[in-house]
Amino acid sequence: MVWPFLTIYLRQSLQISLTEVAALLSINAAVSLIATSIAGPVIDRFGRKTPMVVGLAASSLNLLAMSAAGSYSLWMLLMALDGAISPLYQVGSQAMVADLVEPERRPSAYALLRMIANLGVAIGPSVGGFITASSYALAFYIACAAEMAFAVLILLAVPETVPAASPTPTSRREAGYGPVLRDRPFLGFCGVSVLAGMTYSLMMILLPVYAKENFGVPENQYGFIMAANAAMVVLLQYTTTRITSRHPHLPVLAAGSLFYAVGVGSVAWGWNFPTFLASMVILTIGEMIMIPTSTALTANVAPAEMRGRYMGIFGLTWSIGFGIGPVLGGYLNDTLAPAAIWHAGLVMGLAAALGFLLLARVLRRPSLEPAA
Repeated sequence: MVWPFLTIYLRQSLQISLTEVAALLSINAAVSLIATSIAGPVIDRFGRKTPMVVGLAASSLNLLAMSAAGSYSLWMLLMALDGAISPLYQVGSQAMVADLVEPERRPSAYALLRMIANLGVAIGPSVGGFITASSYALAFYIACAAEMAFAVLILLAVPETVPAASPTPTSRREAGYGPVLRDRPFLGFCGVSVLAGMTYSLMMILLPVYAKENFGVPENQYGFIMAANAAMVVLLQYTTTRITSRHPHLPVLAAGSLFYAVGVGSVAWGWNFPTFLASMVILTIGEMIMIPTSTALTANVAPAEMRGRYMGIFGLTWSIGFGIGPVLGGYLNDTLAPAAIWHAGLVMGLAAALGFLLLARVLRRPSLEPAA
């Protein structure tokens, strides 16, 4: 309800450049980068449920504070706070699914989770587009209440799922990130995922302000573009994942990156609501391929006692991608031309596809492949 229109809101309310707007998002991503590295061990040690509830409740209060923020410095603080608390829910929920579902069914489980989440995303931008057109503050209030309600539901209705501790003593070195950082195939996968995340972030962060400022597409129309993204996930995600789960993970991720590249690159040739909608449809196909597959791959690689840490490192790929991508896009917009954003996205998406194909050739690791 709020985030799809945040770039427009910040541009209008603070009267700042697109590079400065993107810098706020990079602050959020940079803090999230640090927080995710802390969230993984916390979730492995203290369980999934409590960190998830704390993260959602704190995020709700932060949205309330955002509704009244009127200076760039205050927004810097609030975006940093959001980056610090959001990984608690993200990492906890992904680890919880891995606790509950056996490896061969994880792609479908993550796909189902995305379908349910996107029911809300399908409604939020559509309603938010009309609400923000008259009152951004009201949109912040409703989003705040919804997130707090979600925290209460988890508190009351969701059990803890963390696996029982192994009877084998764990050394201090093994209790940290050492084993993850020595897992070179997984780190290679994460590095390529950063490129894919940068490509995806350009569309999700910069398209609304690009479409409005250059072609006059208002918030209420852009809300339907985001709703189309969510509706496709709700209707097609499970079927898409049933197809992709029959194939090795890394080539599937390469195909998804190609859809990212074409979807983002095609924005450079768009000029109105239907053309931008078409670009979003292409990107969404890539999203339905990429996200459940990459999350399931991470869950399969991770030992049970280290799922939080592996999910945390994988979560960093999104933080880095969303930290670098929008700033690069904003810089290209301000110094070269608005269309340069999307040309850069095309190149990054193609590079990610090539990276996943190269990994598929050099890696021969059973845990990177779907179960037979």
